[in-house]
Amino acid sequence: MLIECLYTIDDLNSVGGEITAKITLNSNHEIFKGHFPGNPIMPGVCMMQIIKELTEKVLNKELFLQTSTNIKFMAKINPEINPNLVLNISHSEEEGVLKIKNTSYFEETLALKLNAKYKIVS
Repeated sequence: MLIECLYTIDDLNSVGGEITAKITLNSNHEIFKGHFPGNPIMPGVCMMQIIKELTEKVLNKELFLQTSTNIKFMAKINPEINPNLVLNISHSEEEGVLKIKNTSYFEETLALKLNAKYKIVS
């Protein structure tokens, strides 16, 4: 985990090319004191890192971001109000490249959509 104690994994399932993860954000983490004081918002780059880490954990492979063709932040994630997230990650592998499509939600609100390609390092 690149950013220690930022989140905990509550549930992690994988069936075929589909991963479903339920995580809880640590609203007391240092990162939220600077982003932003008095109005904590989950940094988008941290969400991208969480998606990568969860995929690596399930597939037991090290990944390196190659390209991202679509990243849409649809709603602000405030860890004090909505600490529980559901991430749906579909993946497929082709010639050493892992293609990922992600949707991340809190409650019924779509917070993030991501399409990316990762080089499989090991």
